[in-house]
Amino acid sequence: MNMNQIRFFLLASLMFLFSGIQAQNQLLTPEDAAGVNPALYPRGLNQLQWTASPGEYTWVSDNYLIRGRVSAQQNDTLFSLKSLNKSLMQSGLDSLRRFPQLQWIAANKALYRNGQKYYTLDINTLIAQLLTTLPDEAENPEIHTGTLRIAYTIDNNVFVFDGANHTQITSEPEGVECGKTVHRNEFGIDKGLFWSPDGNSLAFYRMDERMVSEYPLADMSQRIAAAKPIRYPMAGMTSHQVTLGVYMLSDKSTRYLKTGEPADQYLTAVTWHPDNKSIYVGLLNRGQNHLRMNRYDALSGEQLQTLFEEKAETWVEPLTPLYFLPDNSGRFVWPSLRNGFNHLYLYESGGKLLRQLTSGPWMVTSVLGFDQKSTQVYFLATQQSPLEQNLHSARLKDGRVSLLSSAGGQHRALLSADGRHIIDTWSNLSTPRKTVLLDASGKVLKNVHEADNPLKDMRLAPIEMVQLKADDGAVMYGRLIKPLEMEAGKKYPVVVYVYGGPHAQLVTNSWLGGANFYLLYLAQKGYVVFTLDNRGSANRGKAFEHIIHRRLGQIEMQDQITGIEYLKSLPFVDENRIGVDGWSYGGFMSINLKLNHPEVLKVATAGGPVTDWKYYEVMYGERYMDSPDENPEGYKNSSLLNQAGKLEGNLLVIHGDMDDVVVMQHSLVLLKRFVEEMKVSDYFIYTGHPHNVRGRDRAHLIRKITDYFDRNL
Repeated sequence: MNMNQIRFFLLASLMFLFSGIQAQNQLLTPEDAAGVNPALYPRGLNQLQWTASPGEYTWVSDNYLIRGRVSAQQNDTLFSLKSLNKSLMQSGLDSLRRFPQLQWIAANKALYRNGQKYYTLDINTLIAQLLTTLPDEAENPEIHTGTLRIAYTIDNNVFVFDGANHTQITSEPEGVECGKTVHRNEFGIDKGLFWSPDGNSLAFYRMDERMVSEYPLADMSQRIAAAKPIRYPMAGMTSHQVTLGVYMLSDKSTRYLKTGEPADQYLTAVTWHPDNKSIYVGLLNRGQNHLRMNRYDALSGEQLQTLFEEKAETWVEPLTPLYFLPDNSGRFVWPSLRNGFNHLYLYESGGKLLRQLTSGPWMVTSVLGFDQKSTQVYFLATQQSPLEQNLHSARLKDGRVSLLSSAGGQHRALLSADGRHIIDTWSNLSTPRKTVLLDASGKVLKNVHEADNPLKDMRLAPIEMVQLKADDGAVMYGRLIKPLEMEAGKKYPVVVYVYGGPHAQLVTNSWLGGANFYLLYLAQKGYVVFTLDNRGSANRGKAFEHIIHRRLGQIEMQDQITGIEYLKSLPFVDENRIGVDGWSYGGFMSINLKLNHPEVLKVATAGGPVTDWKYYEVMYGERYMDSPDENPEGYKNSSLLNQAGKLEGNLLVIHGDMDDVVVMQHSLVLLKRFVEEMKVSDYFIYTGHPHNVRGRDRAHLIRKITDYFDRNL
């Protein structure tokens, strides 16, 4: 080796060493904090699903379709996007820019969509056949995989492709929506079209909003701002009216279920009976404290019976359909919070309760399905820890529960059609993501995938879990993220990140403890970052969650102050430099804390905040607060408008001007009240954004909030 070669080798070695050191010291950027860098997320298996062939599952990797088998350790490559496109071009069909989303409909046969065109694909020959083309304006497609019939909506009406023809089955005026989600997507409602098991009938929601006040939104993207009104029923005001129609393909007729009065009740848990002749619908009163589970004749629309009723002094909130067993017995499982925790109940089709399957101070969080012989039900639950959702099974004959998860953490699982195997994907504080194949007893048959740590080259702040007690003794869980490279004896400012409302759990035994990159970015900037799931948060049972009824913001604020008192006890916390940040319910909580505890909270930032619950929509607002007429004192006490005169220090309020969830009126009326009280606050609008700021603009939001804390905290 000559001198020049030696010099080159030494230089290359130094560069490699420097790059390694540099790699281990990478920091998050505001763009990273905005969540738009996919390289920072643990890699999973794209399109992971069971096929229609027993014991087989597939996923897409680097534009190849990979098949795994229960009976084999090695995987097969079925085909590539390149080979599929070659076959499509030879057949004169449109090629694909990316691997299509496959939906298995038979062994070696799948359905996929390219734009508005639907194709069937023979996996062995890669021969695709055009099934149909939906109109360009078609939305909300719902496919029956057995018959390949497709229901969809155009504007406010429902259409059906029956395998040969496209038929419009509703003709409603403006203000009446058919085939779409209703009740503002509350009660677990995520669609408005429901095929019968045999695909010969279609149930659909019909929502009449003509009696609901139009709420004005303005699109500022045009030279003359355009009005974009929405129907927005506020708490205590006239709400929409929903019915359920049934279209019979055999005679192209439609009838409506006779769900009766009052017309502003809520229709939930829509479920076809396996015999295709009847439909179950949960009727929930507007007060949301009385549920009747009814069965209707699909042909006549007549009510056949009320199976059971559930009542509560607070609220009843059905979130799932009925889960019918695959043995055609008509038996079904119903999840219910009726006894304090969400558990499973086994019923006969006529409504006779056979037995409670699960019990104890823990929550069933989702039902996965049954084994083929209908002897076991599989589900996720918090039995091991409120911070985890693990995989379990319960015997239907006696309710004996078995833990199936191979490790503790947050699990998601796919049960095979025959109930013999489970694909289990999970993470915890030390595991970014792992996917394993289990048999029905929970035995690990093989590792399917384990993600590398995508943050291994990042300098990350340490994450700790803490436990605190509320004044009633309830255990609350918190997450503490410390700044990078803390110095002994130095005190650091704090940002409390809060949500605090129902249906949310921010602290979990999952990757990063449930934290997002924004919170890690704040810690990187030198802040102690703390989050507490106060009473009212999800997955903790009725007593813990329902304590907020009719007094939103009070118990939650009390618990957040308990968390702040804990922070003040830490030797590295500067108790004079504590700030709070939150969005939506968290925005409400952030301002609530700032107004009521200015002596503790120096700075607050609040995005899309509810400022007075009388301006919020009826489904959510009346569930937790009842109506303004029923609970005037509760609305008065929870209103931030009535407390505007307490403002001290720095408050930044942020809103999207197209927010159709928490309308911008919330923040505007608060600003007006601040002016009346001679109080000064800061305000920022994200033009064109709805209830949150997404995409590239979110990096600007991160910079905006961080800069506000940097300057004022």
